[in-house]
Amino acid sequence: MPKITPFLWFNDNAEEAANLYTSTFKNSKIGSVTRYGKEGAGPEGQVMTVSFTLDGQEFTAINGGPVFKPTEAVSFVVHCETQEEVDHYWNTLTQNGGEESMCGWLKDKFGFSWQITPNALLRLIQDKDPAKKTRVMQAMMKMKKLDIKTLEDAAK
Repeated sequence: MPKITPFLWFNDNAEEAANLYTSTFKNSKIGSVTRYGKEGAGPEGQVMTVSFTLDGQEFTAINGGPVFKPTEAVSFVVHCETQEEVDHYWNTLTQNGGEESMCGWLKDKFGFSWQITPNALLRLIQDKDPAKKTRVMQAMMKMKKLDIKTLEDAAK
């Protein structure tokens, strides 16, 4: 079976992003760093690629220049068991220029989209009671960062 590694395009701050991401997620580390040589597309010595692992998932980041930008069409879902986890990921990824969005979505300062999703939300919207699901969805639609207690209260 082939291995799939997300490959993220940055202008010139791939190493900064990899450092932020690996400091945010447990069981994460920087792998290899490749630098541009004399004949590269970037300045000699600048980081070309950084491989890193976030809680077991491998990624590669490239400093490819300003040609391509991240889009909301691709996002990373972070499944959280507790409100403390939601708060940690939300606060860390929105700091220093990140942007809050709606319904648990955010953009980090590099422009990549993340969904900080409590597992409680997934359980609640899969309930067999349609009225409960509707109340939970209505509550979620009013939130930026998701609040587990508010979602659970809406379900009652």
